[in-house]
Amino acid sequence: MSSSRAELGGLLGHEFERTGLLDEALTHPSAAGGGRRSARRPRDYERLEFLGDRVLGLVIAERLLARFDNADAGQLAYRYNALVRRETLAGVARDMNLGAYLDLGKSERDGGGANRPALLANACEAIIGALYLDGGLSVAARFIHRYWDDRVDALVQAPKDAKTRLQEWAHAASLEPPAYTLVAREGADHDPTFTIEASVPGLSARRGRGGSKREAEQAAAAALLAGIERHEPPAATDDG
Repeated sequence: MSSSRAELGGLLGHEFERTGLLDEALTHPSAAGGGRRSARRPRDYERLEFLGDRVLGLVIAERLLARFDNADAGQLAYRYNALVRRETLAGVARDMNLGAYLDLGKSERDGGGANRPALLANACEAIIGALYLDGGLSVAARFIHRYWDDRVDALVQAPKDAKTRLQEWAHAASLEPPAYTLVAREGADHDPTFTIEASVPGLSARRGRGGSKREAEQAAAAALLAGIERHEPPAATDDG
């Protein structure tokens, strides 16, 4: 961790009484000795990440109900998914330069781990979990509102994810629904990368990668949509 805790406290809007919680939230598994704890080595952030994910979901759901009081459940769900997904969490982490404060193992740090979206998203959720345990829901909510409220307000139109837009496009074009095929799964169990291929009859298939199958499917659908928007030629057939 190269930046000071005083700077981080200002970014979080909270000074921790239980500083061990903050240590835990900033400790990547690569720096935690494989789960072996000691007086000098805190637990890694995965337990706090689990909690922070739930706290974030609650606060965002409540904020959406208040902000969009005429939206139906489906429109709220589109917005919710956009606000709690990994890319948004990683964006918040970058806004506060969270990567500079993380305790990473040497190989993870040298490999650019402090800039990886999946790692930043997980650490951001862990921070939320730590804030909740140290200061309660009001403290965690204050942090979330600080970094998410502008993002909430930007969603005037309920966003549709790439898979939904591709499905609607295929239906409008009287084509079969898109198909998604797992091509590869790489990486460690705690940090996998999936490659998914999206295909629609008559179009060249496209691939996407992500830290979950859902994320990879969204990336593949987005790539296929980008080709459609560029008016790329249809896939070749064997009909001659």
